[in-house]
Amino acid sequence: MKSDSPPTVLPERKSDSPLAILHELQIFRQMGSVLYIAAHPDDENTELLAYLARGRNYRTAYLSLTRGDGGQNVLGPDLDEKLGVARTQELLAARRIDGAQQFFSRAVDFGFSKNYQETLNVWNKQEVLSDMVRVIREFRPDVLITRFSPSPGGTHGHHTTSALLAVEAFKLAGDAKAFPEQGLAPWQPKRILWNVSTFQKDKVAGSDVLTIDAGGKDLVSGETFHDIAAAGRAMHKTQGFDNFTFPNSNGKQSFQLLDGAPATTDIMDGVDTTWKRVPGGAEIESFADQIIAKFDTKDPAASVPALLKLRSQLSALPAKDSIIKEKQLLLDRILQECLGLKVETTVAHSDIVPGEQVKLHTSASIHAKIPDNINVRWMAVRYPQLKKEISKGVVLQLNETSSLDSVVTLPTATPLTEPYWLRFEGTPGMFHVDDPQLIGTAENGPPFAIEDIFEIGGQTLVVHDEPVHVMTDSWGNPVRRRVDVIPPVSLRFLSDVVVMTPGSSRSVEVEITASRIHSAGTLTLEAPPDWKVKPAKQSFDLASAGQHARFIFTITAPTRCETSKITASAEIHGARYCNQRQEINYAHIPRQLLQPPAVVKAVCLDLSIRGKTVGYLPGAGDSLAENLQQMGYAVKVLDDANLTSKDLPGLDAIVIGVRAFNVRNNMAAAMPTLLSYVENGGTIITQYNRPDKLKTEKLAPYDLQISRDRVTDEKATMTFLAPNNPVLNTPNKITSADFDGWVQERGLYFPEKWDDHFVPILACNDPGETPLKGALLVAQYGKGHYIYTGLGFFRQLPAGVPGAYRLFANMVSIGK
Repeated sequence: MKSDSPPTVLPERKSDSPLAILHELQIFRQMGSVLYIAAHPDDENTELLAYLARGRNYRTAYLSLTRGDGGQNVLGPDLDEKLGVARTQELLAARRIDGAQQFFSRAVDFGFSKNYQETLNVWNKQEVLSDMVRVIREFRPDVLITRFSPSPGGTHGHHTTSALLAVEAFKLAGDAKAFPEQGLAPWQPKRILWNVSTFQKDKVAGSDVLTIDAGGKDLVSGETFHDIAAAGRAMHKTQGFDNFTFPNSNGKQSFQLLDGAPATTDIMDGVDTTWKRVPGGAEIESFADQIIAKFDTKDPAASVPALLKLRSQLSALPAKDSIIKEKQLLLDRILQECLGLKVETTVAHSDIVPGEQVKLHTSASIHAKIPDNINVRWMAVRYPQLKKEISKGVVLQLNETSSLDSVVTLPTATPLTEPYWLRFEGTPGMFHVDDPQLIGTAENGPPFAIEDIFEIGGQTLVVHDEPVHVMTDSWGNPVRRRVDVIPPVSLRFLSDVVVMTPGSSRSVEVEITASRIHSAGTLTLEAPPDWKVKPAKQSFDLASAGQHARFIFTITAPTRCETSKITASAEIHGARYCNQRQEINYAHIPRQLLQPPAVVKAVCLDLSIRGKTVGYLPGAGDSLAENLQQMGYAVKVLDDANLTSKDLPGLDAIVIGVRAFNVRNNMAAAMPTLLSYVENGGTIITQYNRPDKLKTEKLAPYDLQISRDRVTDEKATMTFLAPNNPVLNTPNKITSADFDGWVQERGLYFPEKWDDHFVPILACNDPGETPLKGALLVAQYGKGHYIYTGLGFFRQLPAGVPGAYRLFANMVSIGK
């Protein structure tokens, strides 16, 4: 049952003022449209989007090929799919500011790519092209604009690929023979332009560059498009743009033609942006102009009779036209706003379990004095999923709230809340989406749709609604939270990875949490046949909601090395549930809920360690403490703010988290203590740092200069530069096989220069590039060892890569 059908795509309003209603009327009157295309969240030119959407009133949208899953997160430990979900919401927050719409393809951001060939080796080119063509045919833009040049080199491979594929999609969208399975009518934009950016000016070919003045102010807020753009870009807080300041562009935007009809004075040259492009549209435009001219910002309701007449005229136009459908929705919203019609359905809780009854409280009211000859009659509330309608039949009175209470049962087949692109396992380069109607959309539709039916002046107005839970934040402000569909219990392993040697046994702990009272059933672990689990099942009985219980299972690894997944599963009244509960909570975006399967990666490998206790100084966020514990170490968390030599006795090694020298403010003061520890026989392992915004220049006992060098090919051949060094031999013999199965990349921000005391251990390179020797550096300092590595252990260890565990164990053990 596909209950979360695609949401209606309309830009969200920035203001509730009468000026905002007038602006929406001007948007209704405008028929031009532009689709901006790039690769990632934060690639879009928010200044141009704000100008097009709020200055010229065009239907404007941004198509980001990825959701930014492979990026970095300065706000917390959420990476990969969870980061992609957060960055999706950041884009939507930015669009609420600049007034554009938001689309996506199914392409996965698999991390930094140096060229488009590498990108297309990971992405499925035909699927990405199909998604781009689908968005073009559904949105029907007059002009496409790319953020990046299709000329290879000088930027992220995803960037170049987004432009190359945009040029192909421009041609294919108008070809009826291309992707006929979509069932969409062909649509050919007038032209495709490259929005020339300062860092790619070397890609400009010839002198045919079109420049327009995109400066000015938003008529509603009075803000400049420049300031609106900065506020929108500041929503990309996981990328560190919360204090972003745009350089002054003087409003100038430049473009170069990539394909299609030339443009000499404006990006819309030769495009009919009026209603005359639609058969019968001239009358619509003329009447809309009259409404705009007579619109009274002190009495928006005075326009209601004319809006009803315009609405009747619009309904006579071809309903199959997607742009007309969008204009109908916009006109309905304008009518609702002029009436001051407020509709809301609330529930007592934001989490609902399929099959349970839900009490809904729907209220409706009008807050504008409408003409005496027009009534607003609330006719009914409709629940499409249940094929049920409750009649109301009441005329709404000014500033009086009418309500309807009902009890419905959420269908048992309602899907649990999960971002639609994460419901099924995809490939390293592509998400799998089983419902084609969802492809391109930014997020799930409502899990339980509601339609409120009104009769206004003899016409039927349908207001699309969904249940919300209203709560207050710490400042007493109301917060509306969408409903999430959850299972009666949630499960989680206390560790994401379990590391074992062949034939050994180890206990794993599963926590079960009740979402509802009297949750009772049996808990089992589902494992491959060569992994043994005892006991086979365990009973649970949780009396109250929120109650936790933990259960210990013993798993026995096979006699050979392998990596498998073990899933926790709870059976309640014949139904089986295996979902975790993961919340993404950041102040600038709505709370997001993920409910993936509760899985532990079981890694069976030959692993030896030396030492017992490791100190861990956290950085910007990784799971190294947990991974070290899985290897058999006790972990002591350190703090640079008050680190003294008294904290370090008994530590066999110290691991410094990723980007610690970028994010920890007291590293400079802590370094003398840390280096003294090394000098007296200790081992320090420092993971990668960015070369910019370092809190201290001294990262090591000897000179070390970090670069932006990286190796993005996770399969790149590793050359052993110092094959006899202990880090490659003790206590685990490292071979080329230990670099099989790595994910996303080999590493990043490798040092490019270092003192002769450092011994380079490994070299690797991306295709066609010079080998980089700074992946792993080992220096003896006094009686101890200092190791600096840009290898991506923070990705490999959580992914359960066996060789990464073996090599990291050698690094920790080097002083033993």
